Amino acid sequence: MGRTVVIVGGGYGGSALARALDGEADVVLVEPRDAFVNSAGSLRALTRPDWAPRMFFPYEQWLRRGTVVRERAVSADPGGVTLSSGRRIEADYLVLATGSSYAYPAKPAADSTEEVLDDLLRTHKELAGSDRVLILGAGPVGLELAGEIKEVWPRKHVTIADPAERLLPAFPAEMRDELRRQLDELGIDLRLGAGLSAPPATAPGRAETFTVTTTAGDAISADIWFRAHGVRINSDYLAGGELTARTPRGQVPVTGTLNVRGYEHVYAIGDITDVAEAKMAGYAMQHAEVVARNILAQLRGERPEATYRPLPHPMILLPLGPRGGVGQLPGPDGPVVVPVETVSAYKGADLFTGRFVEQFGAAA
Repeated sequence: MGRTVVIVGGGYGGSALARALDGEADVVLVEPRDAFVNSAGSLRALTRPDWAPRMFFPYEQWLRRGTVVRERAVSADPGGVTLSSGRRIEADYLVLATGSSYAYPAKPAADSTEEVLDDLLRTHKELAGSDRVLILGAGPVGLELAGEIKEVWPRKHVTIADPAERLLPAFPAEMRDELRRQLDELGIDLRLGAGLSAPPATAPGRAETFTVTTTAGDAISADIWFRAHGVRINSDYLAGGELTARTPRGQVPVTGTLNVRGYEHVYAIGDITDVAEAKMAGYAMQHAEVVARNILAQLRGERPEATYRPLPHPMILLPLGPRGGVGQLPGPDGPVVVPVETVSAYKGADLFTGRFVEQFGAAA
């Protein structure tokens, strides 16, 4: 068998895998962006444009032997992928790593680094001139965005609205209570059980005063709003079914070795898989380690035996700006709620930039 590994998608999982296999196989990374984007930094990049360039790690800078094909896949089958241009790329090993999409600004909308930076700067100016901010969604993204806004503009009035009755229900009361305490301390107005009777009439991320009404009849007025909910799995290129059937959510069924069911030479990693766990960058990178070990074994003529075991409890590091936040990490006897200093040291202070500098070299 040949040594061509085609990886579709250059996000957290795909980039980690490309880096791991770069010296050992003929890596072809299919990805429309010009750089790996550490989107964990997007919200800080919005509030602090001077910080924004640290999110980008250009592919040509760290992929020494492999090649990047800056296109989108439109279909995949056991032999390889077809691209939007009509070009076909044959694969000895195929890895699906196209991840998920999320509303801007949590994930960039554009493909070129220059355009992403322009978008963020434009939205920064709209936000800077707005006194009252409404964030729709009290999940980790909405909470993190509120924390970043308060760090730069402590006087802005920030409201988070969500139809759910409970805050982060999968986590222990101790952590949720500490989160509520910090939100109160920052002066963030959290409205739970507050669905909207109609969405804002203005576009998200644009400064324009509006008023919305909650299903309970309360009015909320603001000058700008952001959407912080609605994950979509990027698997449309599998819609034809030539490679695999997808779950109702658009995910790909995988085995313990992260093979796409039915194939020894096709793998899937990250958000696109049906692995029963939260969809997080850290997990995608762990998937990449497993698949790297399995493909390297196959290249040596051995059987792939590395398996992925999801953690039994959800983990999270949720910063509220560089100095605040809450978290839960694995401990020897089960999950441990960690103090704010740990959240800051591990994630909040640099949003993992240091880790990616070690892996990919200096940022753009």
